[in-house]
Amino acid sequence: MLPSARSRLLPASQQAGTMRGGLSNSMKKLLVVLAALACLPSLAAGQQLVEEIVTRVNNQIITRSEFQRNKDQIRDEVKQQDPGNADKLYADREKDVLRDLIDQQLILEKGKELSITGDTDLIKELDKMRKEMNLPDLEALEKEATKQGVSWEDFRQNMRNKIITQKVIGEEVGSHLSLTEEEEQQFYDQHKNELERPEAIRLSEILVAPKAAAPAPQPAAADPAPSGGAPAQPPADDAARQAADAAALSAAETKANDILKQIHDGAAFEDMAKKYSDGPSAAEGGELGIFERGKLAKELEDKTFAMKAGEVTDVIRTRQGYVILKVSEHQTAGVPSLKDVLPRIQDALYYQKLQPALRAYLTKLREDNYINVAPGYVDTGASPNETKPIETAAPKESDAKKLKKKHKKLGVL
Repeated sequence: MLPSARSRLLPASQQAGTMRGGLSNSMKKLLVVLAALACLPSLAAGQQLVEEIVTRVNNQIITRSEFQRNKDQIRDEVKQQDPGNADKLYADREKDVLRDLIDQQLILEKGKELSITGDTDLIKELDKMRKEMNLPDLEALEKEATKQGVSWEDFRQNMRNKIITQKVIGEEVGSHLSLTEEEEQQFYDQHKNELERPEAIRLSEILVAPKAAAPAPQPAAADPAPSGGAPAQPPADDAARQAADAAALSAAETKANDILKQIHDGAAFEDMAKKYSDGPSAAEGGELGIFERGKLAKELEDKTFAMKAGEVTDVIRTRQGYVILKVSEHQTAGVPSLKDVLPRIQDALYYQKLQPALRAYLTKLREDNYINVAPGYVDTGASPNETKPIETAAPKESDAKKLKKKHKKLGVL
């Protein structure tokens, strides 16, 4: 039998996981911060409390409470990640908190400059989440977020910032990266041990479960037997129930064979699964995931592992009813060819190149914008070519004009 959970044992994200090690911890953290954190306002409208300003990025500010909130978040993350090594992990990441907040603000401002709002993609992402949670509409999703103590507006802004960040990095950095065939071949040769894989198949199913007949009305209870005699027996219904079960089973088999005939005649397996399958994977076209040898019942393994990609089994009797299986992919054991893993290799090389390119891009953004970090705080991503604020009480007229001109260009004044 197939495992009841029908879990996907080898999703593509896990297969490629070992090849994304080229991304340093600091850059991984940078991408996470840029993709996940919201730019929350430090002060509510009308609030009188004045917070310490840690950094000014053009017209925007980063407050001490925002700075501390991000440090606390990192501390919580490393405690969950590796409790025994939490202090060292925190020390490695804590020094870059301000850098990451500045990076985030610079990218969001670049998004505005490029007219990237993220509104359309935001609606798509929220609707996708709604469907995954089986909620009727976005209003229900908002209520669910509120129920869990999450601010709906902050949640939406978080997602919008993530979308804007991804689009800016894609357009401004990722689109300028290129890969050569030599680089792909070299990566393949250097990582063959990591690419080795067991034999496995990707399966889809169509399950036709027998529909039990509705129970027949029970007759009135028989009169009790006379005193001292044997009790009267109710009418025996076992034979009728067994006949009904047999009829339901036969009907399910007939339906399954008809479905198989339609597939052989050219009907798409995925369409037939969505229309007729009684299995939980029907909505996904019957997709079950990838199974290595030893993960299936022997009868199913013997049948499916002898098949090629695209082939479909005969109707198979199982405890749930009748099932038709399709082998979507058949992965042989050993090291795959370069052609078979080229998308994964290109993905790994892309992220390796993205690391220095993104850092260089963020350095250039610093040089093109106005950033003022308060004394006692350090931006570990600072560039020596950044415009520094003039601190003299009476700056030279020429310096003042230059600074005012640049500020006007940047929209600071």
